[in-house]
Amino acid sequence: MEILFLMIICSVSLAVIFLIIFIIGARKGQFEDDESPAVRMLFDDEIKTEEEPAAPQKK
Repeated sequence: MEILFLMIICSVSLAVIFLIIFIIGARKGQFEDDESPAVRMLFDDEIKTEEEPAAPQKK
């Protein structure tokens, strides 16, 4: 019976810790923008063309 009380206390305290971490993250704005990271990869990047260096000329 003692182990049951110990496990209940441990699980409730762990749940409270996770709740506190979630509230801190929500207040800092970590969960505000959930749309743009998913669609950011769909936007096309501009094509960057690099000029190839000129080949050395033979004398």
